[in-house]
Amino acid sequence: MIPNPSPKPENHARSLEWYVVAGHTLEATRIAARVPSRPTIVMLHEGLGSISQWRNFPELVAQATGCEVFAYSRYGYGQSDALEDARDASYMHHEAETALPSVLEQARIQRPILLGHSDGASISLLFAFRFPDRTAGIILEAPHVFLEDRTIEGLAQAAILYQTTDLPQKLARHHKDADRTFWSWNRVWLDPRFRAWNIESCLDDIRCPVLMIQGEDDEYGTVRQLEAIQSRIPAAQLVLLPNCGHTPHREHPEATLARIVAFVERCAKPEA
Repeated sequence: MIPNPSPKPENHARSLEWYVVAGHTLEATRIAARVPSRPTIVMLHEGLGSISQWRNFPELVAQATGCEVFAYSRYGYGQSDALEDARDASYMHHEAETALPSVLEQARIQRPILLGHSDGASISLLFAFRFPDRTAGIILEAPHVFLEDRTIEGLAQAAILYQTTDLPQKLARHHKDADRTFWSWNRVWLDPRFRAWNIESCLDDIRCPVLMIQGEDDEYGTVRQLEAIQSRIPAAQLVLLPNCGHTPHREHPEATLARIVAFVERCAKPEA
């Protein structure tokens, strides 16, 4: 599936930055704010993502919102250090509680709006739970809070595609070690021990504004994920996009951006 190309952004220069977390070097990029008073938007990629796989979406977000936009490739992804050890079921908790706070501190980013896609959305929820006073808002694109059958089916299909198509070559354009990146992600989600993974109990204590965006045809999750979040966070805004799969920001960039802009305006308003 190749999504329609995104609209062309205006010229927003990115800076390339490097951070060291737990001995691992991570690549990062930053786009300066047009409206410095607004929160920084920190983008957290999907389970097979990286800085380069966001394509021009960081520029589009910066252009549309006026915010500073910051993104980084997690350990084992993109041009960050290649993964040395197998992942376990706690890897998203570790990212939210240890790696992300360290990156934000080194990057001098306070109270960001987190924009997370898939794994990045789950990490955003865990961070907002663990650090409520350090989160201005969270934008969840295709989030997961528990494991469901569609997720397992999608992961099994991804494994077949990786072994029978040119997917390894495509991922190799973005990652230092595409094989290790793919299989470390795929195997941990398909591990029978991962079936019990569930972060719904963390949702009750999330206090910041929440926006959820998901495609109706998402191949990795159903609307049950959004319903589970909204049942615990009643004020969370829910957007379901028709004729859209797992990547709304690439498949329907204009609709996704419009929702993000409205959400950022809400988060940027001074409290009464």
